Amino acid sequence: MERHDPSTADRRLSRTHRLGAGLCALVLLAFGALGLADGLPYFGTRGERVAGLSSNGLLSTVSIVTAVVLLAAALIGGRTASTVTIAVGTLFVLSGFVNLALLDSPANLLAFRVPNVLFSFVAGLLIATCGMYGRVSGGLPHDNPYWLRRHPGTAPATRSATALPVGSADRRTALPGNPG
Repeated sequence: MERHDPSTADRRLSRTHRLGAGLCALVLLAFGALGLADGLPYFGTRGERVAGLSSNGLLSTVSIVTAVVLLAAALIGGRTASTVTIAVGTLFVLSGFVNLALLDSPANLLAFRVPNVLFSFVAGLLIATCGMYGRVSGGLPHDNPYWLRRHPGTAPATRSATALPVGSADRRTALPGNPG
């Protein structure tokens, strides 16, 4: 039997956090680039349609900056990617609430409309979930790096290479006529 390698769970979680941050960053980067390519007014409160959402130059710039932050977190990986995606996801949800209150007001600097608010909620939950995967749960496995950090001094149960599987006996001593 091979020995348990605790870094395997670390690598698997890091890969998931990196992938989630990277994919969300690419969507935001595409949205921001399309908005800037259309030459939208920077501070227009009415906004124009870009990929089914209302946008202006400021929202496009904010989307690109957010995408760069998520891409940097994806490149770093590990706990950083997890923490950044949780924070960005939370900010997206908060942005949805704030911009919902600002709809149809002169303070709507990001030109949000109802579809933008819904996108902000959904994207925020998706991004935060990517960061929380394998990190936040009541039933984390005992080889999970986050569980191990919360329970210092406890190592996951490992069996040595010479240990016999549970329920098996040494076959030589179990044979009839074999002393010992």
